[in-house]
Amino acid sequence: MSENYFGSIFFGIARRNDFLSAVHSLLNSLRPEWNRGVFAGDNLITFGKNLSFRFDKPFMRALEAHAHDGVEKSIIWRTAILVWAARNGLRRDGDFVECGCYRGTSARIICDTIDINNTNKAFYLYDMFDYREGSPHAKMPGMCPELYDEVCQKFASIKRASVIKGEVPDILNSVSPDRISFLHIDMNNAASEIGALNRLFERVTPGGMIVLDDYGYLPYRAQRDAERQWFAERGYDVMELPKGQGLVIK
Repeated sequence: MSENYFGSIFFGIARRNDFLSAVHSLLNSLRPEWNRGVFAGDNLITFGKNLSFRFDKPFMRALEAHAHDGVEKSIIWRTAILVWAARNGLRRDGDFVECGCYRGTSARIICDTIDINNTNKAFYLYDMFDYREGSPHAKMPGMCPELYDEVCQKFASIKRASVIKGEVPDILNSVSPDRISFLHIDMNNAASEIGALNRLFERVTPGGMIVLDDYGYLPYRAQRDAERQWFAERGYDVMELPKGQGLVIK
């Protein structure tokens, strides 16, 4: 397996070919001993790193099975962070929650990597799946009335997972776990994410992992500002990760 990883997707690029050419020129200027452990994709370029997740066999098998398009493959490091957080959540009391599961790709990779069917964890996956005009939620490619059934089918063999259609935070009043050890929030909307935290944070057990997908991304600064203040009021500081996620360990 190559020590380097090149994703095909960078966000916000006006002239993609010029940008990729410049990236390759930059990397070719490195000393040979440093032109290893290169990661380029998902708005991050780094070199001389171990990229240990690339040699995590269960994770890479799950990624190969379920990440099919350029975006899903390029966000491999983000997904690896989720797997790390879920693995740590296995040692804590409580179930797993993902608010904004979209196509279910990252959640299915988590399920396969940790073999969730052979754990005592339930995984609650929430999304609207279809876009309602005027909704504050971001309209994502592929959102349609059929998406819910497609995601249900993706998890048909995962007896520990429940795919739940509804708008967060309201749907959390109807069905949600009493205790949570892993919480992933990815809804591209400050009000909905704060609503999820208001409903769920107190249920996160000590040592539980909270990952905020868009926390470090400039276009989603409204989420960063709202969430940073929300956690600060409760005595927590959010760690902004190089991959753009925010991390809190309760």
